Amino acid sequence: MATLASVVKNNRRAKLAKKHLEQRRELKKVIMSLDTSDDAKVEALRKLQKLPRNSSPVRVRNRCSETGRARAFLRKFGLSRIKFRELALRGMIPGITKSSW
Repeated sequence: MATLASVVKNNRRAKLAKKHLEQRRELKKVIMSLDTSDDAKVEALRKLQKLPRNSSPVRVRNRCSETGRARAFLRKFGLSRIKFRELALRGMIPGITKSSW
């Protein structure tokens, strides 16, 4: 089980990323545009750099919804491999059965 602090920190990052998503998108559009003047690009770059670091979506980590584990995360189910196997063996995940041959 992940520490509560790391889970809370990750939730805070996700919330901040969501809050600044549109502003970040607009600034990047200005920076990447070929029609924009150099001065406008520099100004947009400065504004982008002034945004909080944790507002970048890259800093948000995928975590297991049950345990908070960050590694071995299965995106389709939102679970770590350990919790996925445990729930699959109990028959708690619809459509998933243990294979045997």
